[in-house]
Formats: sequence, structure tokens, C-alpha cells
Amino acid sequence: MKKLIPIVIIIFILIISLLCYNFFVTDNNETELIEISSKAELQKIYDGSIDDTNILSKLLTLPFSIIYENSRNSGILTNASNAYDAYSSGGIVPNEMTGTSSSASSASDSSVSSTQSSKDYSTTNIQVENVDEADIVKTDGDYIYSLSENKVIITDVRDEAQIRIVAEIEPRGSNTVPVDLILYNNKLIVISEKSNSSSSYYAKNSKTITSVYDISDKEKPKEVKDYELEQPYYTSRCIDGKLYIISSGRLKEENDEVVTYYYEDGKQIDPGYNNIKRIRDLDTSSQTILSMLDLNNLDESVKVNSYLMDVENAYVSENNIYLLDEKYESLYSSPSISSIFGLRGILGAFTDYDDEHDSGRYTYIYKFNLLDDGSIQFDKKAKEKGTTINQFSIDEYEGNLRVALYNNDGSNVVIFNDEMKKIGETEKFAEGERMYSSRFLGDRAYLVTYKTIDPLFVIDLSNPEDPEVLGELKIPGYSTYLHPYDENHLIGFGMQTEEKVNRNSSGRVISTTATITGMKMALFDVTDINNPIQISDTVIGDKRTTSAILTNHKALLFSKEKQLLAIPVNNYTEDFEIDNSSNTYSSLVNSYTRYNKEYVSEGYFVYNINLTDGFTLKGTITHEKTKGRYSYYNTSRLLRGLYIDDNLYTVSEDYVKVNRLDDLQEVSQVKIKEDE
Repeated sequence: MKKLIPIVIIIFILIISLLCYNFFVTDNNETELIEISSKAELQKIYDGSIDDTNILSKLLTLPFSIIYENSRNSGILTNASNAYDAYSSGGIVPNEMTGTSSSASSASDSSVSSTQSSKDYSTTNIQVENVDEADIVKTDGDYIYSLSENKVIITDVRDEAQIRIVAEIEPRGSNTVPVDLILYNNKLIVISEKSNSSSSYYAKNSKTITSVYDISDKEKPKEVKDYELEQPYYTSRCIDGKLYIISSGRLKEENDEVVTYYYEDGKQIDPGYNNIKRIRDLDTSSQTILSMLDLNNLDESVKVNSYLMDVENAYVSENNIYLLDEKYESLYSSPSISSIFGLRGILGAFTDYDDEHDSGRYTYIYKFNLLDDGSIQFDKKAKEKGTTINQFSIDEYEGNLRVALYNNDGSNVVIFNDEMKKIGETEKFAEGERMYSSRFLGDRAYLVTYKTIDPLFVIDLSNPEDPEVLGELKIPGYSTYLHPYDENHLIGFGMQTEEKVNRNSSGRVISTTATITGMKMALFDVTDINNPIQISDTVIGDKRTTSAILTNHKALLFSKEKQLLAIPVNNYTEDFEIDNSSNTYSSLVNSYTRYNKEYVSEGYFVYNINLTDGFTLKGTITHEKTKGRYSYYNTSRLLRGLYIDDNLYTVSEDYVKVNRLDDLQEVSQVKIKEDE
């Protein structure tokens, strides 16, 4: 007993010290960011031999683990232990869902205009007004800028009867491939990935190269700025001439030292290890780089901020960047020291930990402010149980952040104020169903969940402190992307399914499954928030049919005024098999694309759309393949469609075609790739 007294005293002193630290220091948000103190510390993080906790936390790990286990066994952590028991007795563990990076506040023509052209032309389908998103095809109304394999193609379309290619841009260096374009005034920004190998297996080792071209003379584009980040490209935005590039990947090592440098205009710039910040209580060797370049003043240096964190989803408003990371946490893990011994932990007698530490997947939200000069500044963080699906699961509105999440308990919407404090949330709904799409529009949110049938939920967010699910519509199939037609109508893009009830020999129902029967578009009337209805739908193809719009919102061309809706459609030779296990539609479609699954044909489907007639197919445009290339398919891969005045332009890696919008008669075409 006497031998234990010194140990108890030491533990007591450590606890008191930690209480003081948490009370006076860690409750201050400024301590969320911790500057790397030495190269040795950075190296240990790279090697995985150091965690992201303070020394006092490390010293307390053992005694606290004992306290934690004893308290759990004695019933102090009641909620947590109940969750653990449910999990250990066969409860469902959430499956990770893939998202896109990628994805308008109104129609697709709401993007930021980058020129003074008087023509009526479409722009990239974006999520947030005035926040432009990069894409593989851009136009200023007079020229089309597109990607074709490893080149950027500039096509003069001022005369629709005689369109012509006037310039090609090929990135410097081997294994460098352009992946995205941004157009701002007379500047074309080409974002490329440079891999250490031609194999996509090594994509995680790629670098992000941003090149700015002066295109005042379209036939002679001139590179005026470039910079290279050492991590793979994640996403980008352009806000009022401020270009934001986000790259993310694992820390890299060179010559036995962790890489801290980047390149600007061919010069290596090394801001040092202390430019890399780590976030308190976050243990990772992943690095996320946020950079800003002022396109209105290219003489200024690029601003680079580096953080030790991973990114699985991102949302950007005019004022903030939100980066999301998702992790599975188990009750086997001890809670953070600050959550137990901080002021709230003490006063709440561990209840704060109970609420936050049930087993399951959690989403960490990191908020970064965009300052007036374009600088990026870490602000605050929040944590919530559940996972998002893509950028449309997140929305900033009137100073609040709204997030749609799901887990095995169901889906819900959580609302945070400007300080990232939770101020409201809906009750969980659709238990056991996966969320497939979500969209925030003003005071409403729309969520689609699915197991064997598609419920569309309408949520009233007019009172952010008391959001409420008011309406529900159940129909066959599901939507993976929701797009606003107007303030009271939605367009859903997804798959049509047929429910099947499986019975045993005694006739007892043993399971319910669903089979995909085709791709589906639906038009919903949500005027009555309590009673949403489907007013029109159309099914395309069969169970082998898919489209880029199902996983990438930028593939949509839509104009309410022109009564125009157009999308690329693929028909594969192999059926899509969707089940209720770990597969998701996003991951399935991505795997077909990534591994070049053989497809029969690809066409650009053009529809007339209005509230009276719904969807009316006007026709299909195809691009024949270039001879000698990719013999396993018959048509060229269509990239995007756009309109300029009364003409429809379709762009693939092989052609640019012009068709009249009214009857789809071909006007002209230009071949990008010659026969091989």
C-alpha cells in the first residue's frame, strides 16, 4: 500500500497540471493549431512514431485507461457501453461511402462569367454562386478550351459554320497530364498532375502543377506563372480572381528528410518545417496543402499553407473553406484527455464524452477563413457522428453551416453556427438505409436514402435551432444527384430499380432485394413541403446504362429558360450489380471508368424539359471513334456539352461538334485527334 502512495501523488499532480492546462490553454481556439517545433518532430510524424497529443496526455495514458475501463465496467459510461454492446452483438458497422471532388445554387448557367462577351452561353454547373469550379471543358462564348489526353485544346467557335483549332498546350515534362481548367478574364489556368510513373497505381505519389497562361492572343497562349505542390491534386475554386488549389496526400521523404518545399516559377522555395501545422488531438502523417494565387496580381507570390490532416470531402463558400475528414472510432479507444479533464468534462461528469464516443464513423469538420487579401486562416473545428457523401452534403447559409450525415442509426441534418457550435439538428430518420444524395436550397434540404426503395425527404430549415422533417415521397429507384429546376421543383438523376421479395420454402419472407432496370430522371414538385410528388420521369436504357452525371454534377447542361437538359450516357457490355453491402453506386461507376470496362456506345442525350410535358427526348449526338485508337469501343468518349446562343456544342477527346439547338441538325465539326 505504501508503495502505491507515491504513484497516486504523481498521478494527482499530473491531473491537476493537466486541468490547469486545459482550463487556461486548450479551451482557447488558438491552441488548436500547433506549429512543428523541429525537423526531428516532423520526421517522427512521417515515421508514425509520434502521436498528436501533448506530453501530459502521454503521461496520463496508462492511469486514465485504468480509470476509463473501471468506469465503463461500473456503468458510469452508460450510453457508451450500450453502444459497444450493440456493436459486439452483431450491430451493423457503417460502410464508407465514396464521394466526388468535386460537387449550382441555381441552373448550370449561374457560374462566374470570365469575359465580357455579349453572347448567351453556358458555364460550368457549380454549387455555390460566385464560386467557380474547375472542369475539363470551359468556354468564354468565342472559344472552347478542352482536354484531350495530355493536351489542352483551344477551339475558335466564333463562326459556328467553320470552327477550327487554333492552339494546343502540352504540359512540360514526362508523366504530366492536365486534369482541370479554370478560365478567368484572359487567363487560362491549367491544373496538371505529375506522376513518378505512367501507371495510375502511383497516382498517390503525384504532384500538383498549376500553370497560368495569358490568352489575350488565343493562337499564342503564353505561360506567365506556374507553381508545383508536392501532394496530389484534390480540388480547386476561383473566387473573384483568387485561385485556391487544395492538394492532399501522405508526407513525402527525399534524401532521408521530409519534403517541406514547393516550386514557384522554377525556383525551389522552402518555408521550413515550422510552416507545417498540426491540429491538436489529430494524429496523422497525411498532409493537406492549401494555396492561393491572386490572378489579378501575378507579381505576388503564391501563398502556401500546410496542415497535417487528411481530406475526404470539401466545401467552399465565398468566405470559408470547410475540409472534412472521416474516421471510425471504437469504444476500445480511450477518450481524449481534454474531453475528460477539460472544464466541460469535469462539470459534465464525462457526459460530454458519452455523447461523442459511441462506436461508429465520425466526421471532423475543419473551418478555414478566407480573408480579404485571399489569405487562408484556420478558424475552428467540429465533430459529429456520421458521414457525408459529397460536397452537396454541406452548405453555408446566413452564417450557419448545415451538414447532412448518415450512419446505421439513420440520416439527419446538423446545423452549426459561425463559431462551429451545434445549434440544431433533426431527429434521425430512415434507419438502416444509406444516404444517396442531398441538396440544400435556401430554407430547405432534400435527402434521398435507399435500401430497396427511394424515399425523398423534405426538411424545413427555416428555424435553424429546430429543423424538422416534414415531407416524404417513396418511389422505386434512387437519385444520386439532385438539381434545382426552380425554387419549388427538383430534378433527380439516378437509377430505376425493381424490388424483389425473397421467400423460403414455407413462404416466409427472408429478405428483400432490388435489381437495377435502367437509368432514371425524375421531376419532383416540392411546393407543398409536407407532400412532395413526382410529376414526371423517364427511364434510359437498361441495367447496363450509366452516366457521368450520376457521380459528377459538372456533366449536366441545364437551362430552364431554354427548356434544355442534356447529359452524356454510356451503355456498358456488363451489367451493374448493386447490393446492400459495401458497394456504392459511386464506387461502382468509378471502377468501371478507372479500369476501362468495355462499353457498347456513348451518346449525348438532349431533352426538352418543362413542368407541363416533363422530359421529351429531342435526340442523341454521337462522336465516332478515331480509327486505330481504343478498338474496344465504337464511339469517342464524350466529355461535356455546352450552348452558345442557339447552338449546342459537344466536346470529346476526338471532336468538337456543333448542332442547332432547335432540331439538333449538325452545323459543323472539327477533329482533334487524327486517325492513327
